[in-house]
Amino acid sequence: MFRRKPIEQITEETSGLQRSLGLWQLTAIGVGGIIGAGIFSLAGTVANEKAGPAVLLSFLIAGIASAAAAFSYAEFAGMIPKAGSAYTYGYAVLGEVVGWLIGWDLLLEYTAIAAVVAISISGYFNELLGFLGLDLPLWMMGAPGTENGAAPAGSYKINLFAALLCLFMAFVLNQGMKNAARFETMLVYLKVGVVLLIIVVGAFHINTGNWDPFLPYGVGGAFTGAATVFFAVFGYDAMSTAAEESKDAQKHMPKAIIYSLVIAMVLYVLACLVLTGMIPYQEISSESAFATAFTDVGLPALGAVIAVGAILGILTVMFTFMLGVTRVGYAMSRDGLLPRWFAKTHPVRKVPSRVTWVIGAASAVMAGLLPIGEAAELTNIGILLAFVVVCVAVIVLRYRRPDLPRGFKCPGMPVVPIIGIVFSLWLVTFLNPQTWLRFGLWFLIGLAIYALYGYRKSALNRPGDQG
Repeated sequence: MFRRKPIEQITEETSGLQRSLGLWQLTAIGVGGIIGAGIFSLAGTVANEKAGPAVLLSFLIAGIASAAAAFSYAEFAGMIPKAGSAYTYGYAVLGEVVGWLIGWDLLLEYTAIAAVVAISISGYFNELLGFLGLDLPLWMMGAPGTENGAAPAGSYKINLFAALLCLFMAFVLNQGMKNAARFETMLVYLKVGVVLLIIVVGAFHINTGNWDPFLPYGVGGAFTGAATVFFAVFGYDAMSTAAEESKDAQKHMPKAIIYSLVIAMVLYVLACLVLTGMIPYQEISSESAFATAFTDVGLPALGAVIAVGAILGILTVMFTFMLGVTRVGYAMSRDGLLPRWFAKTHPVRKVPSRVTWVIGAASAVMAGLLPIGEAAELTNIGILLAFVVVCVAVIVLRYRRPDLPRGFKCPGMPVVPIIGIVFSLWLVTFLNPQTWLRFGLWFLIGLAIYALYGYRKSALNRPGDQG
């Protein structure tokens, strides 16, 4: 169960994927995965309810903790430039069963994130239609049990737009990585442009008196806020699954991971400064923070621009995480831990089209039938545990195989990875019992599948493959 896939074997494997991504395309995918709902909704919620103007400290604390894990990811990405990210790193260093469980978790977590994002965009879409005076049939406007889609008795309900959006994203990913990356990069540029517009225009309406008191909820409020916004400062982990499609992964992947986090953190901090400077933190809306702020200073027209930016921001998150889950599934199938049928790539476009459509369909079912709260509860614990595994693995491998060439070395070894471990485990304690129950059930299902299928079908069982 704890047999390890030799790193030399991983790096020498023939890939069915096409290397077409440059440094800035990778960075755009990372930024697309990080900047989303965090800047458009979480910033306002944390400022109003937990931290006040110190919300920028919340983002900085979360960013520092996330950077500790990011440095660990960067070292692995420069050393093992293969699809799978945390799954592949765990498999190579901590053993097959650890790699399997992390991969199995990420299949659920990333798929759920794609579904949550689709549901969120669907909400914006329904509001936009309402503003235009257009009404869709109630049965297609929400999942069963949601208020906004109250359908007649005996009828079915589905969030149709969210489900179709998941299938559309699978279609985009199946057009080839070069074309898909162009789509993502264009959206990221537009999104960053909207955020910069908010920052520049908002800077002219800052009242520094709104920053006093800076810590109305105390230092503890800033740390509590950090636990909330931490989920807005990862995304590079999903981007790292595209290592096999990078033109020069050993050189570009570590840079892209660090660049994307730095760009996102600068934008987060500047946006928080503007938001809390424009209006008192008590008056910041938890649902539409920036739109409300600009309305209060006499610029309601910017609200429409912000709404467009929010939709673009959330859509790029969906792209990054659906890309991530398909590459994790592809890597697990190639290793024999899932049926090899999923690892087949398109003969022309060189993408794992089969697993992409399966993931697209699974996320469509979740987005169409689950309320956003239930879907969101599936998105936290697996990623935090993946951070722990990667940080532990980078320490172990540094001492076990110091001879391996590393395109990037995690600084401050072993202190920096330990910070990532401690912070991730601390955040796990904030998760509710239902999340643990769902995780435990998924964990047991995964162990059963590994025992009945993966352990026997593993590529390491084939003659000549054992390392």
